[in-house]
Amino acid sequence: MARVLSFVIFIICVNICSSIDDTRSKLSTYDRIRKDGYPSEKYDLITSDGYILQINRIPRGKNDYLDFFRQRPVVFLQHGLQSSASSFLGIGINSSLAYYLADSGFDVWIGNARGVKNSRRHLFLSPDNEDTKRQFWDFSFEEVALIDLPHMIDFALSRTRQKKLHYVGHSQGGTVFLILNSRKPEYNEKIASAHLLAGVGYQNDFPNWVLSQAAARTDDILALTSLFGFVEVLAPPRNEKPNLGELIESVNNMEIPKNKNDLFELIYLIMQTMEEISRAKESLSGAAVKQYAHYGQNIRDKSFRSFDHGLLGNLLKYGRYTPPEYDLKNIKVNMTMHYTLGDILLHERDVLAMSEAIPNCKVRKVARKDFSHTDFLLARDTRELVFDYLIDDLKRRK
Repeated sequence: MARVLSFVIFIICVNICSSIDDTRSKLSTYDRIRKDGYPSEKYDLITSDGYILQINRIPRGKNDYLDFFRQRPVVFLQHGLQSSASSFLGIGINSSLAYYLADSGFDVWIGNARGVKNSRRHLFLSPDNEDTKRQFWDFSFEEVALIDLPHMIDFALSRTRQKKLHYVGHSQGGTVFLILNSRKPEYNEKIASAHLLAGVGYQNDFPNWVLSQAAARTDDILALTSLFGFVEVLAPPRNEKPNLGELIESVNNMEIPKNKNDLFELIYLIMQTMEEISRAKESLSGAAVKQYAHYGQNIRDKSFRSFDHGLLGNLLKYGRYTPPEYDLKNIKVNMTMHYTLGDILLHERDVLAMSEAIPNCKVRKVARKDFSHTDFLLARDTRELVFDYLIDDLKRRK
């Protein structure tokens, strides 16, 4: 029974903490950029393990015609978990980080990790076929970090004939950047600077108790979902715009049960938010259950390390009984970590701890206490609270 209840917790929490993909249009990322009046390019890349990734590009600003052939500094944007390149197009043209960068004189590239709606493809495996979907979705954010991300970065640099680019990552987009540059330190030489927007790494002080309870049962949840053939997390497309702020506030303010082991009481409290969740008509992009499980393991174990396959599995995979840690001291990039006190997925203490471990890292707290994890890309005041600073910093590094 505990495993079944844990599975229910997992499904509900997935809907609570997932980042939102833009819902104002059903157009593809490529077509939406064009419809918004910007030059739009897209490319399909094939990874070493057969995934077909789409990468989007906005090579110049909306009205930038006179200086057509000028080489512009490259900025690479990487989305968070359960999101896609469309997340950087904002809830309107004036709230879009991608358009703001393009109009500010940058050559903007936007990645799509394996499994998301723009990269839900493989040379040989189908994400929906019963015979191949387990193999297709058998990845965590480490594969995104060590296979997808370097491939996309190398392509952008090769296409633009530049040696370095600037990097901006939101949430999991920060996670994969930290992993890439700690495990493949040669990529430090390819990054001129980095801005991580609520970039998730250390989770020793994970701030939300409800999600922590699901994380404590990560291995049971993963085993159960695998047993039932549930390997993908993908909400059906809907049309109404969610009130995510109210949803997050309701979850964050839930009263903690007196007996924290009482799963029935925990389920009751979470179910109180289900009416609000049903109103959150989100159009989410694809993600593997294993991605969530990897985060859950790190929350449970208070670590930042590779996926835990169990004692025997770790011995076969890593040659050791425990997964190897991601050593942030290997990251040499000039980095700014932006964070907020209103984030239910990343605690200030973890951000400060990461900044102390990374040699050239500084932190910047957003000047609004109720600014949330998803507000970095969705709030109407993000431009003045985050984007203006970010772009001014990038301009100084041109």
